[in-house]
Amino acid sequence: MKTLRLHGPRDLRIHEEPAPLLGEGEVLLKIACVGICGSDLHWFSEQGIGDAHLSSPLVLGHEFSAAVAGGSCNGQRVAVEPAIACGDCEFCQKGYPNLCENIIFAGHDTQDGGLRELISWPIKNLFPLPETLSNADGAMLEPLGVAIHAVDLSHINCGMTVGIFGCGPIGLLILQLARLSGAAKIFATDLLPHRIDAAKAFGATQVFLTDRQPGADKILAATSGRGVDIAFEVAGTPAAVDDAFAAVCPGGKVMLVGIPDDDKTSFPASAARRKGLTIKLVRRMKHTYPRAIQLVESGRIDVRSLVTHRFEFERATEAFELARRREGIKVIIEP
Repeated sequence: MKTLRLHGPRDLRIHEEPAPLLGEGEVLLKIACVGICGSDLHWFSEQGIGDAHLSSPLVLGHEFSAAVAGGSCNGQRVAVEPAIACGDCEFCQKGYPNLCENIIFAGHDTQDGGLRELISWPIKNLFPLPETLSNADGAMLEPLGVAIHAVDLSHINCGMTVGIFGCGPIGLLILQLARLSGAAKIFATDLLPHRIDAAKAFGATQVFLTDRQPGADKILAATSGRGVDIAFEVAGTPAAVDDAFAAVCPGGKVMLVGIPDDDKTSFPASAARRKGLTIKLVRRMKHTYPRAIQLVESGRIDVRSLVTHRFEFERATEAFELARRREGIKVIIEP
């Protein structure tokens, strides 16, 4: 089978390798579609993310859909939960599999991900796709799950005002979920005009381009100085973090969803303390796939419009370079 391995910064190579062996409780899957995530871009550009670093050539890809290859469910299309939690540690037992002490995650550290023709994966991590959902829709359920988890943690109430700082795929999905949750006003900021346009199309109350002026200044002006109840930072940049803390109102919440390049996030402590802010960090997701499927199948959340570029397997490096330049919104690869 063909696999795509990262050997170093921006060094992807196609290999011919044997099909994977099945472990206990696993089935063989034929990969249908793989989305390129911001965390994949950290691996691609920096050969690592956070405190995890490339130790051997790695197959990236954790946003993917597939079809079961063999057995009684042969041909069944599925979305794939990329995180394998142990189920036994303290945090799994408390209902936090995303915080599992022994977690295995596709396309991370030493665990190969979905950018290959075949993968073996636990049956418990597979979710059948309705006929109305495409393979690309199935791959988009993973970033939607992250957005659902972020909104769950934020406890949005009807009538609240929300700020979204970073309008990539997850930011735009949070925007849609905030609307469904009853947010009265949603402000969205980004450096890129095409992403600002997307936020407007998805129903943001006001959108602000931040290439010249901080987004916080514009949001404070639009709210008569009050600011927003909840700020979602989804860019992973110091400027977006600063804007989120500056734009949130006293007693508000800042949700840190973005992943910074240098594994550090900082904010003005005095301002955050004076405002009495609640700060939450979003770690992947938990138990979101059934809800994500229902939201997309019912038409209440649009994931399909976020997919702007599709590439064949052999053009994967081109796909990663395009995504690295932040062109389009979601870039997918179809093996």
